[in-house]
Amino acid sequence: MIVDLPNTTTSKISKTLVKIREEGGAVALGRVLTLIISTRLGEEEEAIEAANDASREHPMRVIVVSTDSEKAQGDSEARVDAQIRVGGDAGASEVIVVKAFGDAAKDRESLVTGLLLPDAPVVAWWPGNAPEAVSQSAIGRIAQRRITDAAACSHPLKVISTIAHTYEPGDTDFAWTRLTLWRAQLAAVLDQPPYEPVTAIEVHGAADSPSTVLLAAWLQLQLEVEVTLIVSRKSHGSSGIQGVTLTRKSGQIKLERTMTNIATLVQPNQPTHDISLPRRSLRDCLAEELRRLDPDELFGHVVQQGVGQLSKPEKEPVQTGAKS
Repeated sequence: MIVDLPNTTTSKISKTLVKIREEGGAVALGRVLTLIISTRLGEEEEAIEAANDASREHPMRVIVVSTDSEKAQGDSEARVDAQIRVGGDAGASEVIVVKAFGDAAKDRESLVTGLLLPDAPVVAWWPGNAPEAVSQSAIGRIAQRRITDAAACSHPLKVISTIAHTYEPGDTDFAWTRLTLWRAQLAAVLDQPPYEPVTAIEVHGAADSPSTVLLAAWLQLQLEVEVTLIVSRKSHGSSGIQGVTLTRKSGQIKLERTMTNIATLVQPNQPTHDISLPRRSLRDCLAEELRRLDPDELFGHVVQQGVGQLSKPEKEPVQTGAKS
C-alpha cells in the first residue's frame, strides 16, 4: 500500500502512520532499527529496493530523506512531500519517503527525528555523494552507524582519503564491505600448509577502485609486508579488484578474477581451481553492514593507518602486439 502526502509536515506523517497501523493492521513490532537513507531527488528507488530486500533479514523502518542540490534549494518553494509504503511495497519494512524542497531541505535532522522508532538503533546511509565528515552531519549525529559508498561518488579515491582524515567509530564504506569474500578466500589459502611467511604481495585493480586500495592496505597491515599496488589504465575495460599475488618460498599464490563472478586460484603443486567470487550487490552490502551495529574497528585501523602507508600505485605496462 502506498499513501501520498503532498505538502505535509513531520507531524502529519507520524499521525498517518498511526492511522495506517490502526486501520490496516500494519505494525512496527519486530522492527529492529531505523535506517535513514540520505539521497538526491530522483535517485531514491535503487536504494529503497536494496533496503526492502535487506529488510527481510533486518525488519526495520526506512526513512528516505531526498533533497535537491544546495544551489537549487534556494530557487524552490519551501515544502515537504511525503509517501508512506507498507506491505508488499515495502518488503518487511515500512518506508517513509520525505522529499524536501527549498528552505525545508536545510534542516534534515528535523525532518526525521519525529519519525524514528523509539529505543531502536539508527543507521544512516548515503548511497551517493556524502558530507565530508559524515559523523558531524545533521543525520550522522543521530546515527550509531554511518555508511557511505565511495565507488558511487565522483572521485572514489578522494573519498577514501577523506574518510581516513575524518573517521569516527561507527563510520564504514561499501568499498570495504565488498572485500569480505576476497578477504575470506585469501585468509583460507594462508591457513593451509605450507605455513610459510609471505615475502612479497602484488594487488592489481582498476585505477579508480577504492576496494583495491583498501585490500592492499589490509594485506600490508595483516602480513607486515610492503604491497605493490598496480592499477590498470582506463582502457583496460575491467573495474574493481582484478587479482592478488602472494609470494612465498614455495612459489606464488595467485587469485585472479577471470570473469565477472569467477576467480581462478593458482597455488604451487596444486591443481588450478575456479572459485565463485561474485561482485556484491547493494542488497548484500547493506544486509552485511546491518548485522553489526558496533563500530568496525578493523575498517577504522585499515583506513586510518593502512591507506596512508601504501606506496604510490604503479601503472600497468602498456600491452604491445595485437589488440584484444
